[in-house]
Amino acid sequence: MSEGFPFRLIGELINHSFARARKAWLARDPAGYAALARLQTEKGAEFLTVNIDGTQTLQIRLPEMLEFLPRLVPALQGATRLPLAFDNPSIDYHQTALKVYDRARSPAPVLNSLAASRERLDDMIGLVREFDTHVVVMASEKFSPGGGSQCRNAKEIYETTRTFVARLLDEARRTPDQIIVDPGLAPVGADTYGLVNMGLDAMRMIRKDPDLAGVHLSVGLTNFSFGIPPDLRKPFECAYLTLAREVGLDFVLANPEKGLHLLKPEDPILQGIRNALEHGRATEGEEQEEAGFRQIEKVLELCR
Repeated sequence: MSEGFPFRLIGELINHSFARARKAWLARDPAGYAALARLQTEKGAEFLTVNIDGTQTLQIRLPEMLEFLPRLVPALQGATRLPLAFDNPSIDYHQTALKVYDRARSPAPVLNSLAASRERLDDMIGLVREFDTHVVVMASEKFSPGGGSQCRNAKEIYETTRTFVARLLDEARRTPDQIIVDPGLAPVGADTYGLVNMGLDAMRMIRKDPDLAGVHLSVGLTNFSFGIPPDLRKPFECAYLTLAREVGLDFVLANPEKGLHLLKPEDPILQGIRNALEHGRATEGEEQEEAGFRQIEKVLELCR
């Protein structure tokens, strides 16, 4: 782990949700992305995500991404020695990126991500083996007839994790240390379905299973504080990190500029988030949504 961080940080800034990345895309400027790579390296990231997909306000077609990746990947590798984590649901995106990735310049890349709903999932697992990558598994989707669907409880996340890990060990010849499991993370201020608790509970189950020893756990941290007042977003994210660290989180996809850290037990934000999540657990005979609204009320009290 990086000095000063109690987890391994995947820098998230090469993503068009961030203005600097959008600016680089609109100019088709590899140097702009390279500057973000250098910045995140200096701030302590150990991996860099590469997500050049569209957003709600920026429409980008897959052919545009495939055309740009052969220019972008060498520029990033020229700016940093950190391994790149390619993030996209399309196998064509990963094939294009991995073919131009220079293993002489950087350690093994990361394929982000496998999920039950992925088209050509078998081929994506084959790609992991062919290019000898690390791999992120989105365990919040379970296998169901016709593809994948949202997991409804921690046990389903745990069982999905077991299925994927078994396949990756066997079919892709991965070791546990090459597998990163993301149980999912929802905005805590809008989480009426208990998804935050579900992910934490799933991590507990994964860490108790000897067959899953050595796999890593990660979340996209920015999701947690979505919709929270800007001055509270960092404290909320640090509070979640502290809780998740207790149950085995060791990776995180986040902004390395924020100076994220664990909070002391007496920290009022940590205590407030812990209390809100406890109120978000349904009691016997209670609908989860009722408990979820209690959780949201406690979160709003913190914001006030």
